[in-house]
Amino acid sequence: MSSTRRWAVLATVAAGLLLITLDNSILYTALPTLVDELDASSSESLWIINAYPVVMAGLLLGAGTLGDRVGHRRMFVIGLCIFGAASLMAAFSPSPVLLIASRAVLAVGAAAMMPATLALIRVTFEDERERNIAIGVWGSIAVIGSALGPIVSGLLLSQFWWGSVFLINVPVVCAALVATTFLAPRNDADPSKQWDLLSSFLALVALAGLVVAIKEIVKTDNSAATATSAAAIAAVGAALFARRQARLPYPLLVFGIFRNAAFLSGVLAAGFAMFTIGGVQLVTTQRFQLVAQYSPLDAGILVAAIALGSLPTSILGGAVVHRTGLLPLISGGLAVSSVGVLTAVLTFDGSVVAFAAALVVTGMGLGAAMAVASSAIIGNVPVSRAGMASSVEEVSYEFGNLTAVALLGSLASAVFTSTVVLPDGADPEARESIDGALAVAEQNRDIGEELARAAGQAYDTAYSTVMMVVVIVLAAAAVGTGVLLRRHGPGSDVVAADSEGAGHATQ
Repeated sequence: MSSTRRWAVLATVAAGLLLITLDNSILYTALPTLVDELDASSSESLWIINAYPVVMAGLLLGAGTLGDRVGHRRMFVIGLCIFGAASLMAAFSPSPVLLIASRAVLAVGAAAMMPATLALIRVTFEDERERNIAIGVWGSIAVIGSALGPIVSGLLLSQFWWGSVFLINVPVVCAALVATTFLAPRNDADPSKQWDLLSSFLALVALAGLVVAIKEIVKTDNSAATATSAAAIAAVGAALFARRQARLPYPLLVFGIFRNAAFLSGVLAAGFAMFTIGGVQLVTTQRFQLVAQYSPLDAGILVAAIALGSLPTSILGGAVVHRTGLLPLISGGLAVSSVGVLTAVLTFDGSVVAFAAALVVTGMGLGAAMAVASSAIIGNVPVSRAGMASSVEEVSYEFGNLTAVALLGSLASAVFTSTVVLPDGADPEARESIDGALAVAEQNRDIGEELARAAGQAYDTAYSTVMMVVVIVLAAAAVGTGVLLRRHGPGSDVVAADSEGAGHATQ
């Protein structure tokens, strides 16, 4: 395959990845409009956001292994078709229930596409250095897509109705389908590989149960019975999944690959990076819209500073990893990000320029870590298991994003509820959320200004708390990956297919 065609394939799969990651964050700024237009309840609004990442994370392992069987090009095309159709469904959904269902179908298309994007890079770029650069670009697209979601949403909502945030996917899908037809490598199907639907279902049950348990535990008015039941369902689903994998001749996941330190460090780096991006974006867009009175577009542009910082380092990381090794880029990148988030905590209520610069530094660290994490993961398994490796990475991405929304979003609400000081005569419901407090303030002119000020102060406390949790998580991730990679120097990070970790993947 010619060099021009190889990079054209990269551009095509990058377009698919951009759609997937955009839809993870595009509703952060559109949600208030959706809730108002569709009259969605608080529970429905929660699942409008979460239906997409929960379903996608649960299906990713199965989709990657299915791609090894039917071919990654075919899976990419199938995923594009489902994604395009579901985008039309979502854009014209007349009720919250149908929108939630459409988001779930979107997730099915995304789960089919996402492992195929990285697997197609693996089979298209045979030269290791070229492949590392291509994977670096792939990693930067993942960050940029997440960061651009709030901006794209703000731009569209300023001109069109809420359905436009989904309708914009359709022309990109059509263009990617045409490009795939002419550019993508031949379909690499292997009918000898087995695929197990039950395993995919068990993975979905385990992840969904865990997310519900996390959300319930962090809630201020939590239910011990609900949290315990969800945790038990997650544990049973995970145990049955692991037991089934041990018995299958072609499992969805070979646990032996995690014994490879480079592979494991890549998985951890990807998960913690998306935890940071998802959490920082969620609370920052909310804080600057609700407290600082930014428009959705302005708030989206502000958090795009993360993408601005990540783009050069993600590409550079892929280009130099063969010289530096994984340690300084993964562990060092996470450490730099922790410094960036800490600086953001210290500057968010002061100079917006200093705060934006802190987000750029955060993005620089995350870009380097994510790009090289992808190289560590995909480079430590044989080509025959590229789909499985891609799925593991993308599960870590989605799980990182899921836990950020579930844990950090709930933590912000809990801190707000416990710290807000309501003025005399304020409706007690104003304590439940900053949105509720501001709505009450608008309706009661006598105490409106005082209540709005109290709500802003409480949310700033919540924001600082959440961001400090992110700092601690990043610092711990930097130390943990540093320990894992302490023996990995330049040239030792990509192992042969028959080494200990990757060798198990061929069983």
